[in-house]
Amino acid sequence: MGITVLTVDDESHARQYISEFLTPLGYEVVGVGTLGEARTALNRLDPDVVLLDVNLPDGYGPNLLYETRDLPNRPMIILITAHGDIEMAVEAMKNGAFDFLTKPIQLKQLKQSIDRACEMVAMRRELWHLRETQRSSLQFIAGKSPEMQKVLTYAQRAASACVPVLITGETGTGKDVLAQFIHRNGPRANKPYIAINCAAIQNTVLESELFGYEAGAFTGAERRKHGLMEVADGGVLFLDEISSMPLDIQAKLLRAIEEKAFRRVGGTNLIHIDVHIVAASNRNLKSMIQEGEFRQDLYYRLKVVDLDLPPLRDRKEDIPELVGFFIRQYNAKLGMNVEEVSQPAMQALMSYRWPGNIRELSNAIERAMLFCDGQKIDMADLPADVIKTAQNE
Repeated sequence: MGITVLTVDDESHARQYISEFLTPLGYEVVGVGTLGEARTALNRLDPDVVLLDVNLPDGYGPNLLYETRDLPNRPMIILITAHGDIEMAVEAMKNGAFDFLTKPIQLKQLKQSIDRACEMVAMRRELWHLRETQRSSLQFIAGKSPEMQKVLTYAQRAASACVPVLITGETGTGKDVLAQFIHRNGPRANKPYIAINCAAIQNTVLESELFGYEAGAFTGAERRKHGLMEVADGGVLFLDEISSMPLDIQAKLLRAIEEKAFRRVGGTNLIHIDVHIVAASNRNLKSMIQEGEFRQDLYYRLKVVDLDLPPLRDRKEDIPELVGFFIRQYNAKLGMNVEEVSQPAMQALMSYRWPGNIRELSNAIERAMLFCDGQKIDMADLPADVIKTAQNE
């Protein structure tokens, strides 16, 4: 992974000292001596890491934190000063500084700080690659039904306002796709989108996945791990199947949302974050509250905007549009050229109740395309359950 490091320091020997240390380690190092030169280099080089001196001839170095706040690929900024001002360090960390080192620079500490920054850069690159890969194929098909048009309108408003969202609905109704729609249609579209399925992770591991941990926090924790809340900073964190989250972790999540800060497992320092929380559940959270299985305060904190996705059986007028979307999607995936669905086949699709909702419909269309011989899906190409329902009507 090629990493570009921009060193901003008015002392040429300090820049040379850092460059001679980092270059043999495989980093591309560029040094500048003023804040103005740093701004030019940021636009020209798009560096991954910035080593930023506090006192520069033409300005106050930490001002760069504010100037880079909204950059899609904001660099990891490590402040370096000879003064060791703790209050300034705390303020800088709140404003987005990744780390803080004091002069004279200890090379071991510098390497550790840059190594941690590179971990964040690697995760960002992977997320960016995943998002770009999905962008061309992932679309949200709302359909024409009044229920879905209402959901879409509320989702767009929630996306613009970046308020917590709770998505409910049966399995397969598209809760994860709606969460990605909210991300793409809000001001954080170019920032990270992190999804975690709370039901797929062991309870003992979930806290570490969300909040990270410090080295030595428990047996096997050999090095610091950044939690997903930290990775999602500035972007959207999607908590799927939040009903599976244990009560003790619910309490920690609530506190993190309200304080916009948390501590890693085994850590003492507060990590400040700005994350748009979107949660989803296919279970009735109100009933879980009555049974003592879900925190009422977290429930109301999450459902500033609540979006209930109706099951597919209640919006069958959307099926033709969804079928067309899936055909286009699988034509590209399978290298096929299916163009239409016969009238009997479409009637069968409209008659079926779809207990698995949109996910089941997607699988049915993929299966039908694999078995159809020409450019048209016919009744015989559909799954047996769909055909049986049509024959019994």
